[in-house]
Amino acid sequence: MPHQHHHDPGLSSVWLRVFLEVARHGSFTVAARNLGWTQSAVSRQISSLEGALGGAPLFDRLPRGVRPTEAGRILLPYAQTVTEALHGAVRELAELREAAGGRLRFGAFATADAALVPLALAAFRARHPGVLVSREEGLTPVLLDRLTAGHLDLAVVSTTGGAHLDAHALHHLLDESLYVALPAGHELAGGGPVPLSRLAGADWISGSPRPEGTLLDAALRQGFRPRVAHVVGEWTAKQGYVAAGLGVALVPALAAASVRPDIALVPVLDEEAPARAVYAATARGRSLTPAGTAFLAALREAARGVPVP
Repeated sequence: MPHQHHHDPGLSSVWLRVFLEVARHGSFTVAARNLGWTQSAVSRQISSLEGALGGAPLFDRLPRGVRPTEAGRILLPYAQTVTEALHGAVRELAELREAAGGRLRFGAFATADAALVPLALAAFRARHPGVLVSREEGLTPVLLDRLTAGHLDLAVVSTTGGAHLDAHALHHLLDESLYVALPAGHELAGGGPVPLSRLAGADWISGSPRPEGTLLDAALRQGFRPRVAHVVGEWTAKQGYVAAGLGVALVPALAAASVRPDIALVPVLDEEAPARAVYAATARGRSLTPAGTAFLAALREAARGVPVP
C-alpha cells in the first residue's frame, strides 16, 4: 500500500479558539457574544477550519444549538493542547519580562552586607539591569518579621540571634567560621587557631552587653561567660577598640576580608563552637518572583566566591 503523505493543514490558532468556544457553549450565538464577534464571522472561522481539515463538518446542528460531530470530538483534545501550550508560552514570556523590569526587595544582616551581598548584587545587576532593587539592613529577627509581613521578597539571615528560622523557607548559602580580632602585638597574634577558652579572661568588645543571642554564644558553649567591657555595635568602631588594646572581639568570616592592618585575626578552633550558618530566607508558601529567583542564584554563586582570610 503506498505511503500516504499527510500535508500540514496550516491551522490558525484563532480557528481553534473559536472551535473551542463553540464546543464549550454548544452555540454559535453564545460563542460569538463571548468573543465579541458577529455570528457570521464565527461561522466563517469554523468553515475555514473544516476546509483545512478536509471538509468534514465539526458540528451537528441541533434544534437548539450545536454539538461536536465525531470529527469534532477527535479534534477537541488537540485544540485544547495547542491553545494551552500557547497560553503557557505567553505566560512564561510575561514572567521573563517581569524579571527584566520587575522589582526586588531584600534585606540582609550587616556583615553579609560587607562581602556576600555586594558580590551577588553586582552579578544580578549585570544580568537584570532593569529591575528596581530596594534593600534593607537589619538584625535577623527584624528581617524575618519584614519577610512575614510581605515587605521583603527575600532576607539574608544567620543562625545567631536565636531567631526562629523554622517558620520560613531556608536556602543554605554558607557556613561561616569565626575569627577573634586581637591587637597586633597580642601574644596569640600570628599563631594558629585557638580555642575560645584561651581567651576566657579577656575583655570583650561586643555589640550587646549580654553574650546570649550574639556571636559570643560560642563562648557560653565552651563553658565560660565572657566579660563584655565595651558595647560597640558598629564594625569599624569595634576594630578601633581592639587596635587600641581595649579588648578582643569575635569576627565572622564574612567581615574578615575588610580588617584594618593594626589588628590581627586568629581563627577560632571550632570543635565545640560550630560555624554559624547563613541562609537566604523566603516566606513559606509564597512563590518567589522571577527577580527573587535570579537574585537567589546570584547569592549562591557569591557564597562560593566570598574571600575568607
